[in-house]
Amino acid sequence: MGYSAEIYELAEGELEKRRLRSEQALEKRRSLLYARSPRAAELERQIAKTSVAAAKEVFGGADLHSRLEELKRENLSLQKELETILTGFGFPQNFLDPWYTCPQCRDRGDVDGKMCSCMRALLRQFSYDQLNKISPLSLSDFESFSLDYYSKAPAGDARQSPNAHMTAVLGFCKKYARTFSTASRSLLFQGPPGLGKTHLSLAVAKELIDRGFGVIYVSAPALLTKLAKETMSFDYREPSSNTEQLLSECDLLILDDLGTEFSSKFTVSAIYQLFNTRMILSKPTIISTNLTLHELQDKYNPRIISRIIGSLDRVEFVGTDIRQLKRRQKRQTANDQ
Repeated sequence: MGYSAEIYELAEGELEKRRLRSEQALEKRRSLLYARSPRAAELERQIAKTSVAAAKEVFGGADLHSRLEELKRENLSLQKELETILTGFGFPQNFLDPWYTCPQCRDRGDVDGKMCSCMRALLRQFSYDQLNKISPLSLSDFESFSLDYYSKAPAGDARQSPNAHMTAVLGFCKKYARTFSTASRSLLFQGPPGLGKTHLSLAVAKELIDRGFGVIYVSAPALLTKLAKETMSFDYREPSSNTEQLLSECDLLILDDLGTEFSSKFTVSAIYQLFNTRMILSKPTIISTNLTLHELQDKYNPRIISRIIGSLDRVEFVGTDIRQLKRRQKRQTANDQ
């Protein structure tokens, strides 16, 4: 996968920070040990001297093998004494080694000239973060979702009140986030505007990101605009396949406001390709839309509709537009004053 120069810089910067933290932590541990045992400091110096002496012997000396064996025995004896000191203080044997976040590459990003898995993970995560910048991920969580705006009186022929229905929806979304895995079902959040679809999808995204999953949350109009720009771009620094591959690979894709994007052959094709790829890869997707199934059928071709209806579990949102209720409350409060 191609990544922009900015993404590489962010990943390399994070690795540098990790190395610095491990080195600073090592110096603190070393200072702690030396304060308790000056002998440990002397042993480390002697161990370093024997290593240097062994290196020098390789380039000179008549009886090379004998001298190297002598230095090796001395070095092992010094290390054993140092380990005894560490054990006596209850410290692990690797107390004086750098504790890298990734022991494989020692936070360098590559192993034997090949990119380390930790570097690939950082590149993906920073790419996800960049895509998620345009969404208010930090503004919504389950705790701030209020059921007070949903009527407790059944509407029309409904057996259940909006409040009872949305209580069940909230519980379902919490459980979905709590038990989420890459094998989880895909969902369709459907209902009129202002009923909490965006809030709960953001809450799911936030919880999963906190748990370490790769989540991309984006509105349909913003995403399709970005894909169109990348498709028409000839800038080698911004590979056209970058966003598409990220969307295909992420653990969960949340596509908000489907149906509000400008319709064209490109957008219809891009949506179908995205749905189809994630379905083939068995990757969970959450789609949020204000449109009814009939309206979706009018807007999109049968292939897209079959993907939506056939592979997504429908979660219906009911009630009265919360944004309108809040505006009425504000006007009422202003009038009362």
